[in-house]
Amino acid sequence: MAESMKGLKRSYRCAEVSEAHIGQTITVMGWVQKSRNKGGIIFVDLRDRSGILQLIFEENDCGAVYFAKAEKLRSEFVVAVTGTVEKRSGAANTQLKTGTIEVRAESLRILSESETPPFPIEAGSKTREELRLKYRYLDLRRPDLQENIMTRSKVAILTRRFLAEEGFLEIETPTLIKSTPEGARDYLVPSRVHPGSFYALPQSPQLFKQLLMCSGYDRYFQLARCYRDEDLRADRQPEFTQIDMELSFVEEEDVMDVNERLVQTLFREICGVEISLPLPRLTWKEAMDRFGSDKPDMRFGMELKDVSKVVKDCGFAVFKGALEAGGSVRGLCVEGQAGMPRKKIDALVAFAKDYGAKGLAYLAIQEDGSYKSSFAKFMTEEELAGLAEAMGGKAGDLLLFAADKDEVVYNVLGALRLEVARQLDLIPAGQWKFLWVTEFPLLEYSEEEGRYVAKHHPFTMPMDEDLPLLDTDPGAVRAKAYDIVLNGTELGGGSVRIHQADIQSKMLEVLGFTPERASEQFGFLLEAFKYGVPPHAGLAYGLDRVVMWMVGADSIRDVIAFPKVKDASCLMCEAPTPVEDAQLKELGIAVAGEPAEEEKES
Repeated sequence: MAESMKGLKRSYRCAEVSEAHIGQTITVMGWVQKSRNKGGIIFVDLRDRSGILQLIFEENDCGAVYFAKAEKLRSEFVVAVTGTVEKRSGAANTQLKTGTIEVRAESLRILSESETPPFPIEAGSKTREELRLKYRYLDLRRPDLQENIMTRSKVAILTRRFLAEEGFLEIETPTLIKSTPEGARDYLVPSRVHPGSFYALPQSPQLFKQLLMCSGYDRYFQLARCYRDEDLRADRQPEFTQIDMELSFVEEEDVMDVNERLVQTLFREICGVEISLPLPRLTWKEAMDRFGSDKPDMRFGMELKDVSKVVKDCGFAVFKGALEAGGSVRGLCVEGQAGMPRKKIDALVAFAKDYGAKGLAYLAIQEDGSYKSSFAKFMTEEELAGLAEAMGGKAGDLLLFAADKDEVVYNVLGALRLEVARQLDLIPAGQWKFLWVTEFPLLEYSEEEGRYVAKHHPFTMPMDEDLPLLDTDPGAVRAKAYDIVLNGTELGGGSVRIHQADIQSKMLEVLGFTPERASEQFGFLLEAFKYGVPPHAGLAYGLDRVVMWMVGADSIRDVIAFPKVKDASCLMCEAPTPVEDAQLKELGIAVAGEPAEEEKES
């Protein structure tokens, strides 16, 4: 039967006890990690969020009653133990912070008993994730997961402290807002008092933080909960946290400066890593041309090479066709892999097709200088030699080529570069390669919608020199936008915002908004812009991604207390679930049934 604490107070957490406390009588509380009865003496490993402390029960010290209770202890029982700290009688445990001491128990209270857990509560659990997420409250007891969650808390505290010292104000923005469907899908919330109307959960605090700049608050930040109804990946969740900020009277350099120093502070304090400033920078165009990615992993080389001019007159129809269609031919040089088995090359071809390639051409430069290639019969020996030279290839190297529209070529070779590096173990461990990627395209053309859409959002400022192109060549306009990237992952992104009414109107016009639709969706912001708007800019980080990198986790699920799975459901509480008809009726909502088979077929 569980006992109460009856006024008992905890002296220390388990791992806070040290040799400095030897001889002291203390009280510790926590969960039984394991119990070992050696006949007349019981060893108990007590665990809390700080670590593990060994307890010893002997009948001569604690008495028959407490010793009998100690004999009942099982894994995950919650106990309070009072005893004396001693130097460990046996060999020290170098794996534990408390490995040189133990507590000789004098009394024991069993605060709560436990059934046998469905999996062991231990670091590095091999239990399948679905089971661990179903019992997430048990999974969260694992020391490695607790360390992740505590690190996340430290990052949040350090961020708040740093930004406060930089003159930022923490201001909360609403989480029930107007739906502005421009980007990912919104999560909608029905209104009971406004039948037929809906709130949206915010994808970001974007409009409100701009309004705060209009309101004169100068520097704002928030650890903001955000929601996006989109397909999940390892680094995405339907609800997530942003380190969100906005600054007035600034340009790109000012935002980059404060954020470089924030990142430097966080990684120094959390990871013990000293980041050199300023961070390197690449324009979006250079990043795509060199790495096929707008978030390049700079820890290794193997850069893309454009060989379009070299092969423009060759006899290989795949290359010529891509160039005639306005595309390009680019390649990767994989050093020392000319002898790669055909089976592995075929696997790389299949990989490339998954990223949109119609195929993948290869050229192996043999040690004797001869060539083995998928397209050798379509090119002369001189053309092959010229191609190898343009790629910087030497004897023993394997050259891989993609030919298509630039977008496809970048996508294919950018992914292939990472895949080959992983397979060949070319990515060095323990390196932190930060950079800024700047000058993103302002717009991208959506074939599905038949119009230009914003690359970031409709409030991003074009580069000053590109403003005339909004009328003549919108796709060529660059944005005052910037992403901060670490080891191939975008940690955060932002931009200078449009603060001039005429440029904002032109931007919305280029995006296909009629004045009526612009007013309907963004009227409150456009109205505010009539009353004096300071130049402003901002940035937001994915807090989950930042912490994931800091702790070396493979998924952001490992740094979020209660994450969702791939279909956006919670295995623990089984959300989402149907609700009672009475609740729907109160909201004026009816749930449509499955369409009949004949309707599906038609």
